[in-house]
Amino acid sequence: MITAIDTNILFDILIPGESHSESSKKLLDRHLANGKLILCEVVFAELAARFPSEQELKLFLAETSMRLVPSNEKSLHIAGMRWAEYARKSKGNQFSCSVCGKSFSMHCPHCKALVTKRQIVLSDFLIGAHALEHADCLLSRDLGIYKNNFRDLKVISGK
Repeated sequence: MITAIDTNILFDILIPGESHSESSKKLLDRHLANGKLILCEVVFAELAARFPSEQELKLFLAETSMRLVPSNEKSLHIAGMRWAEYARKSKGNQFSCSVCGKSFSMHCPHCKALVTKRQIVLSDFLIGAHALEHADCLLSRDLGIYKNNFRDLKVISGK
């Protein structure tokens, strides 16, 4: 089994005091025991921000048996198409829950003005499409984005 890893799972184990640290560690260990752990360029780049040098990042990946698998044209095309579909369907000022995917609007508790949202960035779609093309499943805590835009992707959370 090949398992793709989202950045939030790795940050859980790298950032001291993270509330999901133990569950994410167990999730990674279980999936490593059943196959290979991979990550895409976006996760590699986001992870690089936590390490003082490229050498230390590479050492971490080697010690955890994770490897970078480059995206191919098909996964990049899927990411672009799904992001475009998301942008077309985006409900103005509606927010989406990262756990269940439900949409809602929000007002400022101070002045009662409607709070506007920023669109989900392309990087989440690159991670999802890469996992869809190169892995059997994705480990992530951002279930909403994948539930709504990658229904054909098996996403596993440590929650």
